[in-house]
Amino acid sequence: MRLLGTAALASATALALLLPAANAHAAAVACGGSVSTRGIAANGCISAEKGKEGRVYTRDIKAHVVLRNTSPHAANVEYEAFFRVVSGGHWVKIGNGRTLVPRRATIGPIEIGSTTRVCFVVNAKVEIRVHVKPTGGAWSNWTGAATSQCQT
Repeated sequence: MRLLGTAALASATALALLLPAANAHAAAVACGGSVSTRGIAANGCISAEKGKEGRVYTRDIKAHVVLRNTSPHAANVEYEAFFRVVSGGHWVKIGNGRTLVPRRATIGPIEIGSTTRVCFVVNAKVEIRVHVKPTGGAWSNWTGAATSQCQT
Protein backbone atom coordinates (compact mmCIF):
# COMPACT_ATOMS: atom_id res chain seq x y z
CA MET A 1 0.00 0.00 0.00
CA ARG A 2 2.88 2.35 0.82
CA LEU A 3 4.44 1.70 -2.60
CA LEU A 4 1.15 2.64 -4.29
CA GLY A 5 1.01 5.95 -2.38
CA THR A 6 4.63 6.73 -3.27
CA ALA A 7 3.97 5.97 -6.96
CA ALA A 8 0.90 8.22 -6.95
CA LEU A 9 2.88 11.05 -5.34
CA ALA A 10 5.70 10.66 -7.88
CA SER A 11 3.21 10.68 -10.78
CA ALA A 12 1.46 13.79 -9.47
CA THR A 13 4.79 15.58 -9.01
CA ALA A 14 5.91 14.69 -12.55
CA LEU A 15 2.60 15.93 -13.98
CA ALA A 16 2.83 19.20 -12.04
CA LEU A 17 6.32 19.78 -13.44
CA LEU A 18 5.20 19.06 -17.03
CA LEU A 19 2.10 21.27 -17.10
CA PRO A 20 3.86 24.66 -16.92
CA ALA A 21 6.32 23.56 -19.62
CA ALA A 22 3.48 22.60 -21.96
CA ASN A 23 2.05 26.15 -21.72
CA ALA A 24 5.39 27.97 -21.90
CA HIS A 25 4.69 29.22 -25.44
CA ALA A 26 0.99 29.94 -25.04
CA ALA A 27 -0.22 33.35 -26.18
CA ALA A 28 -1.38 35.90 -23.62
CA VAL A 29 -5.14 36.26 -23.28
CA ALA A 30 -6.60 39.79 -23.04
CA CYS A 31 -10.18 40.23 -21.85
CA GLY A 32 -12.68 42.99 -22.50
CA GLY A 33 -15.68 44.27 -20.58
CA SER A 34 -18.29 42.23 -18.78
CA VAL A 35 -21.93 41.45 -19.60
CA SER A 36 -24.44 39.45 -17.60
CA THR A 37 -27.72 37.60 -17.87
CA ARG A 38 -29.63 35.65 -15.17
CA GLY A 39 -26.75 35.40 -12.71
CA ILE A 40 -24.10 34.58 -15.33
CA ALA A 41 -21.44 37.20 -16.07
CA ALA A 42 -19.06 36.84 -19.01
CA ASN A 43 -15.96 38.50 -20.42
CA GLY A 44 -14.96 38.06 -24.06
CA CYS A 45 -11.22 37.51 -24.46
CA ILE A 46 -8.74 37.34 -27.35
CA SER A 47 -5.26 35.97 -27.99
CA ALA A 48 -3.02 36.20 -31.05
CA GLU A 49 -0.22 33.67 -31.36
CA LYS A 50 2.60 34.03 -33.90
CA GLY A 51 3.08 31.44 -36.61
CA LYS A 52 4.82 30.93 -39.93
CA GLU A 53 3.96 28.84 -42.97
CA GLY A 54 6.93 28.84 -45.32
CA ARG A 55 7.84 32.51 -45.80
CA VAL A 56 4.41 33.77 -44.77
CA TYR A 57 3.90 35.06 -41.21
CA THR A 58 0.55 34.29 -39.62
CA ARG A 59 -1.38 34.87 -36.41
CA ASP A 60 -3.68 32.30 -34.87
CA ILE A 61 -6.36 34.49 -33.31
CA LYS A 62 -8.49 32.78 -30.66
CA ALA A 63 -11.69 33.82 -28.93
CA HIS A 64 -12.14 32.87 -25.27
CA VAL A 65 -14.73 33.45 -22.58
CA VAL A 66 -14.48 33.77 -18.79
CA LEU A 67 -17.73 32.83 -17.03
CA ARG A 68 -18.84 33.72 -13.49
CA ASN A 69 -21.91 32.23 -11.86
CA THR A 70 -23.21 34.40 -9.01
CA SER A 71 -26.26 32.23 -8.28
CA PRO A 72 -26.52 29.54 -5.58
CA HIS A 73 -27.12 26.86 -8.27
CA ALA A 74 -24.93 25.43 -11.03
CA ALA A 75 -25.92 26.57 -14.52
CA ASN A 76 -25.49 25.22 -18.04
CA VAL A 77 -24.29 28.08 -20.23
CA GLU A 78 -24.12 28.32 -24.01
CA TYR A 79 -21.67 30.70 -25.67
CA GLU A 80 -20.64 31.74 -29.16
CA ALA A 81 -17.94 33.94 -30.65
CA PHE A 82 -17.60 36.03 -33.79
CA PHE A 83 -14.51 37.58 -35.41
CA ARG A 84 -13.82 40.50 -37.76
CA VAL A 85 -11.05 42.71 -39.09
CA VAL A 86 -12.06 46.18 -37.88
CA SER A 87 -11.41 48.13 -41.09
CA GLY A 88 -14.24 46.96 -43.36
CA GLY A 89 -14.57 43.38 -42.15
CA HIS A 90 -17.85 41.65 -41.43
CA TRP A 91 -18.61 39.43 -38.44
CA VAL A 92 -17.97 35.71 -38.95
CA LYS A 93 -18.88 33.04 -36.42
CA ILE A 94 -15.77 31.15 -35.33
CA GLY A 95 -17.15 28.88 -32.64
CA ASN A 96 -19.64 28.01 -29.97
CA GLY A 97 -20.01 25.65 -27.06
CA ARG A 98 -21.70 24.83 -23.79
CA THR A 99 -20.42 24.18 -20.28
CA LEU A 100 -21.62 23.72 -16.72
CA VAL A 101 -20.58 26.57 -14.43
CA PRO A 102 -20.61 25.54 -10.74
CA ARG A 103 -22.49 27.72 -8.26
CA ARG A 104 -20.66 30.88 -7.17
CA ALA A 105 -17.65 29.96 -9.33
CA THR A 106 -15.54 31.47 -12.09
CA ILE A 107 -14.19 29.34 -14.93
CA GLY A 108 -12.05 30.14 -17.92
CA PRO A 109 -10.71 31.43 -20.11
CA ILE A 110 -12.37 28.75 -22.23
CA GLU A 111 -11.31 28.72 -25.89
CA ILE A 112 -14.35 29.04 -28.14
CA GLY A 113 -12.85 29.15 -31.62
CA SER A 114 -9.99 30.40 -33.72
CA THR A 115 -9.03 31.72 -37.12
CA THR A 116 -5.62 31.94 -38.74
CA ARG A 117 -4.83 35.17 -40.59
CA VAL A 118 -1.93 36.13 -42.84
CA CYS A 119 0.08 39.14 -41.63
CA PHE A 120 0.27 41.93 -44.20
CA VAL A 121 2.36 45.13 -44.15
CA VAL A 122 -0.51 46.93 -42.46
CA ASN A 123 -0.94 45.86 -38.85
CA ALA A 124 -4.72 45.43 -38.95
CA LYS A 125 -6.79 45.62 -35.79
CA VAL A 126 -8.98 42.57 -35.23
CA GLU A 127 -11.70 41.96 -32.69
CA ILE A 128 -13.90 39.24 -31.31
CA ARG A 129 -17.28 39.42 -29.67
CA VAL A 130 -18.89 36.87 -27.42
CA HIS A 131 -22.32 36.42 -25.91
CA VAL A 132 -23.72 33.85 -23.50
CA LYS A 133 -27.06 32.26 -22.63
CA PRO A 134 -27.89 30.26 -19.50
CA THR A 135 -30.36 27.41 -20.00
CA GLY A 136 -33.87 28.84 -20.07
CA GLY A 137 -32.56 32.42 -20.34
CA ALA A 138 -31.97 34.96 -23.06
CA TRP A 139 -28.73 35.80 -24.86
CA SER A 140 -26.67 38.46 -23.12
CA ASN A 141 -25.42 41.60 -24.82
CA TRP A 142 -22.05 41.37 -26.57
CA THR A 143 -18.71 41.53 -24.81
CA GLY A 144 -15.65 42.01 -26.95
CA ALA A 145 -11.90 42.32 -27.06
CA ALA A 146 -9.46 43.54 -29.72
CA THR A 147 -5.79 43.34 -30.64
CA SER A 148 -3.48 44.29 -33.47
CA GLN A 149 -3.49 41.27 -35.72
CA CYS A 150 0.26 41.03 -36.16
CA GLN A 151 1.63 42.69 -33.06
CA THR A 152 5.18 41.78 -32.20
